[in-house]
Amino acid sequence: MIAILSSLLFLLVLPLCLPAWSLLLLTLAGGVARPKPAPAGRRPTLAVLVPAHNESGHLRPTLDNLRGQIAAGDRLLVVADNCSDDTAAQAREGGAEVVERFDSARRGKGYALAFGIRHLAASGQPEVVAVVDADCIVSPGALEHIARLAAHHGRPVQMLDLMVSGPAASLRARILEFAWRMKNWVRPQGSARLGDACHLMGTGMALPWPLLGQAQLDHGHLAEDMALGLDLALAGRAPLFCTEVRLTSQFVADAGVARTQKARWEHGHLAAMGQHLPRLLRGAWQRRDAALAALALDLVIPPVALYTAVVAALTVTLGLAALLLPELLLPALGLVLASGAAFVLAIGLAWWRCARDLISARELLALPLYALWKLPIYVAYAIGRRSAWVRTRRGGAD
Repeated sequence: MIAILSSLLFLLVLPLCLPAWSLLLLTLAGGVARPKPAPAGRRPTLAVLVPAHNESGHLRPTLDNLRGQIAAGDRLLVVADNCSDDTAAQAREGGAEVVERFDSARRGKGYALAFGIRHLAASGQPEVVAVVDADCIVSPGALEHIARLAAHHGRPVQMLDLMVSGPAASLRARILEFAWRMKNWVRPQGSARLGDACHLMGTGMALPWPLLGQAQLDHGHLAEDMALGLDLALAGRAPLFCTEVRLTSQFVADAGVARTQKARWEHGHLAAMGQHLPRLLRGAWQRRDAALAALALDLVIPPVALYTAVVAALTVTLGLAALLLPELLLPALGLVLASGAAFVLAIGLAWWRCARDLISARELLALPLYALWKLPIYVAYAIGRRSAWVRTRRGGAD
């Protein structure tokens, strides 16, 4: 009887341990980038879509950067969405085509993108549409590079999307930047190696018009970019990851606003897990699809801070209980300890690969404190307080 109960407990704990092994697998697989050179031939026509909600103070540098990369016949379209400032005027002065949208009941980036796509459809369809957020800077030649890839492969393309905290950033801000690098650099590189696929990140992405023109974006999903990429992957058009070019933006300066912004991202990720993970796993199994399997491996990983808290709580709980019932609990405790070790190893490898310039090995030990800082985000999600698309004040992180 004890053996049966011990096995059942082991099976109950197993799903909570899988994210650690998934993170380790993606980290190991992502050690070497898969090159995505731009195909030769005719340059496809391009529209750059910039959704903007009260971004007057940050829009002009982005438009100057984008205008330097578009060619004759391309379009630079700003969707000024529910703006109460002079975003639209700034966009026109910055040389962009502008459409304004006002709908206080339907708020969210997905609605803004859908509005811009309908405008493009009514006034001449480009071959490729790139989406760049209103506070981002893309590297030289980035737009042409991902536009050529998207047109050539008939699939979405995601460039490397990084946020930076600035040279005088606090430890908390630098840990946040490390977590961003893990999610947007290390893990996508791993899924690209395993299945030639990645998740869309909402900015720095290009899509062929036949895919984007049919996309369902007119909703308030908190992770509209991830949802779009997963829908396309399930349709056989998984996004490609391109590290040859990149896009950068600044973390917010205000700690309270940073928490709000982070809450939106992570609530969106948790919602996408619940809605799309079963479909991905079923599709990967039924179709033997490596791209869907790789995306599922990534999607099964909850936010790192949340998972840190889960593993710590499991270890302490099972460890104390095993003192009283060792025969019943030791197998489950062993699994949790091994998974915790895999999780720590994955974080250590990711730090070695992409963040030694950012935080020291000693500072890396502060990660559990970062997890505590973010616990209110997960409590809010658990009780149903979802985040919406709000403008965030950006600058050097404090």
